[in-house]
Amino acid sequence: MDPHLLATFVAVARHGSFSAAAAELGYTQSAVSQQVAALESDLGLALLTRRPVAPTPAGRRLLEHADPLLLRLRAARADVLRAAAPPGHLLRLAATPLALNPVLAGRLATACARRPRLDVDVHTCGRDDVAVTVARGEADLGLADGIVAPSDPLRLPETGPMTATGVAEEDLHVMLPHGHPLSGRTALRLGDLADARWLRTPLCPLPRLRELAGDGFPAAVGYDGEDVHTVLNLVAAGHGLTLLPASAGPGPCAGVRLAEPRLVHRVELLHATLPDGPGSDVAAILTGG
Repeated sequence: MDPHLLATFVAVARHGSFSAAAAELGYTQSAVSQQVAALESDLGLALLTRRPVAPTPAGRRLLEHADPLLLRLRAARADVLRAAAPPGHLLRLAATPLALNPVLAGRLATACARRPRLDVDVHTCGRDDVAVTVARGEADLGLADGIVAPSDPLRLPETGPMTATGVAEEDLHVMLPHGHPLSGRTALRLGDLADARWLRTPLCPLPRLRELAGDGFPAAVGYDGEDVHTVLNLVAAGHGLTLLPASAGPGPCAGVRLAEPRLVHRVELLHATLPDGPGSDVAAILTGG
């Protein structure tokens, strides 16, 4: 199966349009049609209906495989090029919004002090995007975080060979407004808060809370950004509760340790093969070496 043909098919299916896929890929519409037809001929199956443009059952099944296959190919290319590239003076770090906590930020500062000529670019994105960005070679290192049981690894997308090392674990705190009836407690059980209203924010996804503690957790105000201060201000104003690592608050809120279930905020360092140079040096320092 030709990966170029597969990538074209994915673009057409995503847009639901041959012309839109052609504009994205820089091909003519005729060339896109020919490439999809060639893939269908190779498989002996129709992958798309034409009016409207939509995946057939066979096309939907192929789409389930397509993104991981194409990512693995890009990851392999990036890994080979990375191994042959000479050391540079730019380190690209992809990180989830809560991953670069004070401890890890301090270790990064230590790494920069040891390499005064090193330039570091930090890009924030979602957890899955961190893994994909590193796999594609668009970042040298990644820091991803999540809520897990102590010592459990994060659930990351399949991206091919990737080293994931735990570099930080800390307690989780329930963030409440000052004056909340539970704000004076020393610890809280998540199940006791299932009827409270919770912010809808990617920093603490409600589906994850329901997965951990059962049904409930009605949604309050939604915020789809990544700024922790905005989330804390929304909590302080009474718009809903949230769950954050201890180092993220309390700010204008009251933070109470989560005692049950026993969960932690975990941060993992992600990287592919690292040749000797800035990337491997910084990775060693971030892991506490």
